[in-house]
Amino acid sequence: MLASSLRAPSSQSSKLCSFWMILKGTLPTPLTSYSGCTLIIALILALAACGKIEGKHKETNSSGAETTYIKDGLTLNREPVIPPGTQLPDFTVLVDKAAPAVVNISITQKVTTHRMTDDEEPPLGDFFRRFGPPHGIPRGGEGPSDGEVKSLGSGFIVTPDGYIMTNAHVVANAEEVVVRLTDKREFKAKVIGSDRRTDVALIKIKAEKLPTVSVGDPSKLKVGEWVMAIGSPFGFDSTVTKGIVSAVGRSLPDENYTPFIQTDAAVNPGNSGGPLFNLRGEVVGINSQIYSQTGGFMGISFAIPIDLATNVSNQLKVNGKVTRGRLGVRLQEVTKELAESFGLDRPKGALVAQVERGSPAEQAGMQSGDVVLRYAGRVVDSSRDLPGMVGATQPGKTITLEVWRKHHSEEVDVKVGELQ
Repeated sequence: MLASSLRAPSSQSSKLCSFWMILKGTLPTPLTSYSGCTLIIALILALAACGKIEGKHKETNSSGAETTYIKDGLTLNREPVIPPGTQLPDFTVLVDKAAPAVVNISITQKVTTHRMTDDEEPPLGDFFRRFGPPHGIPRGGEGPSDGEVKSLGSGFIVTPDGYIMTNAHVVANAEEVVVRLTDKREFKAKVIGSDRRTDVALIKIKAEKLPTVSVGDPSKLKVGEWVMAIGSPFGFDSTVTKGIVSAVGRSLPDENYTPFIQTDAAVNPGNSGGPLFNLRGEVVGINSQIYSQTGGFMGISFAIPIDLATNVSNQLKVNGKVTRGRLGVRLQEVTKELAESFGLDRPKGALVAQVERGSPAEQAGMQSGDVVLRYAGRVVDSSRDLPGMVGATQPGKTITLEVWRKHHSEEVDVKVGELQ
């Protein structure tokens, strides 16, 4: 029974045993009576000298980088992913190029606010903060408080004649808006328009030959890419911070129309409306929100993609308002269980949970249980993707949807309505 419970020795163990017997037979008798530890050390040294231990060895690759291996597939140190000698980017050139077009915005607002008591807890949604309340709102006491307060934000110049983009919440309820440039000149600004759903606003100052930002393509952003933020946190003008792109296409609670860029670039109250730059010095986003349990930066910030913001600001400039497309459906996420029941190969698309009566979707023949896989040729990977695509569509335009219905794919043409 004992013999059957023992495992056969490995080939390497057999080699060690055989070598130990040879070694023991060749050692002087006094040495073989040494303690076990001494004999083990002697054995290891002897094996290493004979090259019998399969240890790590080093090789040099074509780039000159040293790579350390252990046999049998265990790797201690591969060639580094980042090439040797790679340096951190020099942000000074970017700052010299971009900073002159970033402005400080001071706002005088009339507010009616509930003063939170010291033991009152904010709702969960307040963890996603648009950089906190305006400066000057006191904490403590009870009941509403009426009056004027000052608040601060940031923005950036998009045209030489004084059009400036910022956040809608920065200029909300503004009685007076004052813009200060990096050369210390100050101008009163007019609010051309703002869009609460995307948190984008366009303001205008009377000036000429102003420095402007370059606009980039946020769709080309990659997770891990360096980015830089410039703004006025806590009123400190032209503050520069840097970080990386943590995620793209991020969806937040109650923010259905904005696929946010998530970064770890430090932003704080006063950064609202300021630009997020890539390493080419191009604006790729507008800093809008942070996730915080304290009101300050905790390593997670969110920016509105500049292509979305530009579309909104152009509509504000021409029409003073933003029009959005509407299908008239309520959506649900496709889970693993639902995907299996529908015959999908994996969870994907946007599940139509309900079709509103008289809506463009109903008129097009869409049904509850349809899974939208493509919208105007664009892949719909989750239910979070579709509202932004529909919202960006001009009302009255006919769009082809690919839907999954009764275990097969169909195409449905929908004339997009207008969201009121």
